[in-house]
Amino acid sequence: MSLGLTEIALILIVVLILFGGKRIPELAKALGKAQYEYKKAKEMLQNEAQDLKDSVARAAEEEEKKSKEEAKKNQDQ
Repeated sequence: MSLGLTEIALILIVVLILFGGKRIPELAKALGKAQYEYKKAKEMLQNEAQDLKDSVARAAEEEEKKSKEEAKKNQDQ
């Protein structure tokens, strides 16, 4: 679903009527800043999730290694 030229023009006219010409640059700046903050937060959450996933995987590997060592000790006895 994409917007055509007519829909975009209508949206721009409505925005111009609602906010006036002087406030549009302020709104655009605020929207740009919000988009930047959103992307930054999204990246931070993705990195945090990846770090958590990696730490869980390392813990599982260590647990598996310990259980193999214990099994080997029990076989030797």
